[in-house]
Amino acid sequence: MSARFFVFAGAVSAALSVALSAAFAHLPVFAGGIPAMVQSALQLQQFHAVGVVLVGLVLGWRGPSRWLLASGVLMLAGTVMFSFNIYARSVLGFDALRFAVPWGGSAWILAWLLLAAGAVSQGSAERSSAPTNSHRQ
Repeated sequence: MSARFFVFAGAVSAALSVALSAAFAHLPVFAGGIPAMVQSALQLQQFHAVGVVLVGLVLGWRGPSRWLLASGVLMLAGTVMFSFNIYARSVLGFDALRFAVPWGGSAWILAWLLLAAGAVSQGSAERSSAPTNSHRQ
């Protein structure tokens, strides 16, 4: 997976969250208003969509990193396990995968920690091409 993939996936996830927000506002099942649980799922999807874009940008800046790749994958997995699971439960009444919601939240937490680790770790590409400061004053 590349930096471009994560920027693309994050942008699509952000667009989807906006489209779902608009659609949910007009669904008969939410005639009394969108439940707080669904609103939270939408907001968290939007926040983590930006996180996925950020992973892509950092990958482009830093170069290949297992930490960053894992972070991006976990942010996307968290979106499916948390947000999409709540949408399915609230709109379709599909409750069979309810157990995955906390795993999605855990995936997001770990994803942010891996992003931090990837941002501070020194990758092999950086070590081999780092300029020396031989002309330091």
